[in-house]
Amino acid sequence: MKLFPKYEGYKQKLAPFSVFARRLASAVGLACGIIAVVLFIGIAGYHWLDGLDWIDSLVEASMILGGMGPVNPITTTGAKLFASAYALFSGLVFIGVMGIVLTPIAHRILHRFHVE
Repeated sequence: MKLFPKYEGYKQKLAPFSVFARRLASAVGLACGIIAVVLFIGIAGYHWLDGLDWIDSLVEASMILGGMGPVNPITTTGAKLFASAYALFSGLVFIGVMGIVLTPIAHRILHRFHVE
């Protein structure tokens, strides 16, 4: 099974729902994997640079990744630099993950306009 399935062209028939569901599940799985890696980067950064406990690092990284903002006060200069870079990086990851998840849905909707 390919990681990125080839989509049908506009002259081809619309794929069955089972193919669409498989594509959507693959996209959601890839998005979850990306989020897990980015969350781990945030947890490690907050733990090692700011000295937070693992659970506090998880909360801090989750809140930043979710767009909610910081929870704990940041004490060191290195941690402040990491927090600003991680916040910008998290915003870009959010945009990318939404693109990955919405691609099969958008393709199916747009493909319906070209089916006779």
